[in-house]
Amino acid sequence: MNPAVRPLSVAARAGLSRGRIELRQSFTNSETLWGYLFPTLILLVVMFFLRGTQVPGTEFSLGAQTLPSTLGMTVAFGGLVNVASILTVEREDGTLLRAKATPNGMLGYLISKIILVAGMTLVSVALLLVPGLVLFDGLTLDAPAAWATLVWVMLIGMVATMPVGAVFGSLLSNPRNMGLIMLPIMALIATSGIFYPITSLPGWVQGISQVFPIYWLGLGMRSALLPEAMAAVEIGESWRHLETLVVLGGWAVAGLVLAPVVLRRMARRESGSRVAARREKALQR
Repeated sequence: MNPAVRPLSVAARAGLSRGRIELRQSFTNSETLWGYLFPTLILLVVMFFLRGTQVPGTEFSLGAQTLPSTLGMTVAFGGLVNVASILTVEREDGTLLRAKATPNGMLGYLISKIILVAGMTLVSVALLLVPGLVLFDGLTLDAPAAWATLVWVMLIGMVATMPVGAVFGSLLSNPRNMGLIMLPIMALIATSGIFYPITSLPGWVQGISQVFPIYWLGLGMRSALLPEAMAAVEIGESWRHLETLVVLGGWAVAGLVLAPVVLRRMARRESGSRVAARREKALQR
């Protein structure tokens, strides 16, 4: 092996190992387990009570129509919010500084977080999808094409959102500022057709929502799980797979270009005195 490549390979393997350990530990922590289960239970209860309501203009259950949308929301939330939250917390407690002090430590650190967040997202999706397929009729995940769509939308969705979440986490000075991210994301969720068809919203709201990945993740998941006839309630009466790929791919490219630059600049600014000052401020609060 090229001597210049070997340290990077070691850092990558260390990151993979650390990511697997952190993911495994998340299943033994009661608070993390509650974080998996509580939102899932709330969403399933909401969708269960919507099962008797029909999507306007159809005889299809609104609860069943909402399930794939919430899967897309879960992928977006994991990439945007979880990544940002982890970075801000570990920036404050000094974990990031310790990674920076290790040769190629930032590479291993980032790989471990990708493994952790991707694993957490997949578990959250499974916790919604498995009982949802039992509770709601009309979902069509019984063909290879449906599974293929589900997989590619999830994968490109994670690539489109995780780097953006890393940028958000790099820009926040402490975890108590997470509201600056949460409020806009919750507004986008409310206007992206997750819990009600987006075609019922004003045209200008539809236009804004289509700029961001949350809408496209919901649309992609609906295209995988819902009957073809349900495309009639979507914008353009189509699942728009090509547009989904283009928009999510655009966010992925932008994030992958921007995130390394922002992360490097953030890491360069980290120092023991900055970590100590943030801890002192946190203790005063």
